[in-house]
Amino acid sequence: MKINNPPSIHKSLNLYKSAKTHTLKRFPPFGMLQRGLSRISMALAILTLSTFANTAIAQQLLNKNVSLSVNQQPLDQVLEILSNKGDFFFSYNSHIIKKDSIVTLTMTNRSVQDILSALLGNHYEFRESGNYIIIRRAPIRLRLVTSAAVNEDKFYVISGYVIDDQTGEKISDASVYEKDRLVIANTNELGFFKLRLRSRYPTASITVSKEYYEDTTVVIQPKFNQSVTITLSPSAITEHTVIIGPTAYAAPDSIRLEIPVNDSASWLYTYIKKDSALVEKTTLGKWFVSSSQRLQSLNLKRFFTQRPYQVSVVPHISTNGRLNSQVVNNFSFNIFGGYSGGVNGFELGGLFNIDKKDAAYVQIAGLFNMVGGHSTGLQIGGISNTVLDSVSGLQIGGVSNFTKDKFSGAQIGGIYNHVGATMDGAQIAGIANFTNHSAQGAQIAGIANISSREVRGVQIAGIFNYTRHLKGAQIGLINVSDSSDGYSIGLINIVMKGYHKLALYTNEIMNANIAFKTGNTKLYSIFLGGYNTVPDQKVWSYGYGLGSELTLVKKLALNIELSSQYLYLGSWDHLNLQNKVNALLNLRLGKNFSIYAGPAYSVFVSNQHEAVGGYRNPMSPTGNKTHDFGGGITRCMGWLGWTAGIHLF
Repeated sequence: MKINNPPSIHKSLNLYKSAKTHTLKRFPPFGMLQRGLSRISMALAILTLSTFANTAIAQQLLNKNVSLSVNQQPLDQVLEILSNKGDFFFSYNSHIIKKDSIVTLTMTNRSVQDILSALLGNHYEFRESGNYIIIRRAPIRLRLVTSAAVNEDKFYVISGYVIDDQTGEKISDASVYEKDRLVIANTNELGFFKLRLRSRYPTASITVSKEYYEDTTVVIQPKFNQSVTITLSPSAITEHTVIIGPTAYAAPDSIRLEIPVNDSASWLYTYIKKDSALVEKTTLGKWFVSSSQRLQSLNLKRFFTQRPYQVSVVPHISTNGRLNSQVVNNFSFNIFGGYSGGVNGFELGGLFNIDKKDAAYVQIAGLFNMVGGHSTGLQIGGISNTVLDSVSGLQIGGVSNFTKDKFSGAQIGGIYNHVGATMDGAQIAGIANFTNHSAQGAQIAGIANISSREVRGVQIAGIFNYTRHLKGAQIGLINVSDSSDGYSIGLINIVMKGYHKLALYTNEIMNANIAFKTGNTKLYSIFLGGYNTVPDQKVWSYGYGLGSELTLVKKLALNIELSSQYLYLGSWDHLNLQNKVNALLNLRLGKNFSIYAGPAYSVFVSNQHEAVGGYRNPMSPTGNKTHDFGGGITRCMGWLGWTAGIHLF
């Protein structure tokens, strides 16, 4: 058999195109999930190949006349010989054909259709897709047997089996349900189900859903006990679930395949599995949602309905029955807790609310709220609020608020707020706020704020602020950013790709000083210390300051700096504080070297009246005019001085 797909693509596939419309109609049976992924892979490969094929003439391959003569050969080899003679490819599900069957057959100048019928019999059908002939098992028809007499009880029973229309295998864990009455049953390991319906309704129909299969709906004659056999066909792959292209985006819940295409580069094919039950994968979801409800979520991804209201005691007991997780309610009341498809109005839970899809507009719970889709409006949780998509509105959590995607509005958390993408609004937390992308607005926390990408607004924290790129302001004890076009105000301001200078300088009070300047040119922090080496005039100092650099011309800048430093004059028992403003002309002589000098004005505050041997006192420079600002025990005076030095780095 001629198969030119790469080794990673499984051959056991059944895919066909309608010769009339040339549109994708059906995807092969998956029976088991383990086989499903490989068949998706093969479907994508054939879809690519068939795009380039000419399918304008229906049944062109099946009508081609060839001759075949084989004696005691396995069926799969016979099919390969036939494909070589006809110059086409076969595609089939290896589970529906006995490839090791021994064949003896001689047919001369007969159509491929006739030869295949002779080889396989009338239990198969053959379709064309490009240069492929696809072998399928002929569909198994639905069987329905109704009891002769009307059931006079309040209920009648629908029972039977669900089978794969290609393999004939019984399908376990399929969901059989009545959409209007919200009654559901699941098939057992033998594919058997039993469903009780109320006799008072004049019409009834049941729908069968199973992951990777098309939904099938059967109209039932009401009030009669009946037995049915229902067949399911495999799911279709549509343009909405397949992304084809060399740079296609691969979603987290997707299957990635590298498939070589003739005469072209390698293309990336992505089959995206849209998951409507993300809440069930969380720790709380696994705890509160039963295994039968998780099975329903797998099978009923396409079925959601609306009801005006529901009341639940716990997730398993609701006025909407076991299908409450597929119902979007306008008003939802959960005595202890509930699990709904969504809410479009108001939801109140004594302990918790869990919604599979979206929630709007008010949601209140004693402990927590969890939403699998988008949340709009107000969420109030005694402990936490969790949204696994985006939020537009207000979240108030006693302990925490968590949004997996974008957030617009305000988060108020007793301890922690988390946004997984961009944040536009405000985060206010007792301990910390985190945004995994850019933040536009305000982050206010008792200890720390982190925005992984960018801040356009303000971060205010008791200890620590971080962002990669600052386009606003940071106010905290320690402020860190990779780059900055804004302002960092704190004791330690670090901009990784910003302003970093080591200064060695002298002034009218101390002749040996050192300072480290870090931040950006708009605003940088200064850590400084100094010593006066003149005998009998010793002064030790340390302090902190802020500065800003304004470029005047290409190599000349003006630095304005404000600092305050403690001066040690022989005793720690006294206050000696020098507050100073510098206006410095800074001439850059190289990339890592510059010289600077300029006037400075100092205001000295001190309550040390007597000199200590070997230490300087008075502080004002000899010959400089001193301005006395008064004071009693604590004196305050000012004078005009100077500063000169060099910058390194």
